[in-house]
Amino acid sequence: MSPSILRTVAELRERVRTWRCAGERVAVVPTMGALHEGHLSLVEAAKARAERVIVTLFVNPRQFNNASDLAAYPRTEADDAAKLAPLAVDVLFAPAVEEMYGSGFSTTVSVTGVSDGLCGAHRPGHFDGVATVVSKLLLQSEADIACFGEKDFQQLLVVRRLAADLNIPVEIVGCPTVREADNLALSSRNMRLTTAQRRIAPAIADVLLKSAAHLATGGDAASVLEAARNALQKAGFDRVEYFELRDAETLEPLQHADRPARLLAAAWLGETRLIDNVPVVPPNL
Repeated sequence: MSPSILRTVAELRERVRTWRCAGERVAVVPTMGALHEGHLSLVEAAKARAERVIVTLFVNPRQFNNASDLAAYPRTEADDAAKLAPLAVDVLFAPAVEEMYGSGFSTTVSVTGVSDGLCGAHRPGHFDGVATVVSKLLLQSEADIACFGEKDFQQLLVVRRLAADLNIPVEIVGCPTVREADNLALSSRNMRLTTAQRRIAPAIADVLLKSAAHLATGGDAASVLEAARNALQKAGFDRVEYFELRDAETLEPLQHADRPARLLAAAWLGETRLIDNVPVVPPNL
């Protein structure tokens, strides 16, 4: 059964109110559409934790710092609704930009610390846009649970921070990255890759995993990271934006994996930017 498609905050809140009166828990899965198996895995995680599930579909202009990137982002609402139908999602919330950012809108949610560096350094204003729209969606949906993918690991930590700091009563659930058979992390951006680029793309996961194994056994981060960047360029990536070892909770840069850590990378194939990350857990932890 296809989900109900709601366009306004008033409609959404009215629907949620009926569920609340029935004592049902509500989960939300925020997305920008162009749904793939990674998104659907978040829906499954939401369904396992709540009686009612909302999927949001909103291409958020405030998190794009490149007008052409925003224009090129796929809009596939009908296909997205069809993909959600077998999962019995209750509501697809798909507001217009005017509904989300009405006349005179002048508020920005900005999270410092975990938003510094990595994607935050290379996409100015991006996480302000993410934090603002996610804050709104959490408050609009009044959800008990919100599911986000670990592929966007820095984003996940930004969302956890804002929910804690703003006392939004929601459990933020991080869900494992879903990958293709060749280990490429699923992403809506993958459809932009040419055939030749698609053959190169899995190298980002391969290099991450090999580097994480070296770091977990005590390897010096500086030499491992330099070798990893060289390996990606040799594999055919046009530019390596970053390849870094960070604390898994604070995203503080690390010289050694002496605590639970995350290895994160961003690299370009032509006009397509790919990101990925893997955990680094030393055997003595």
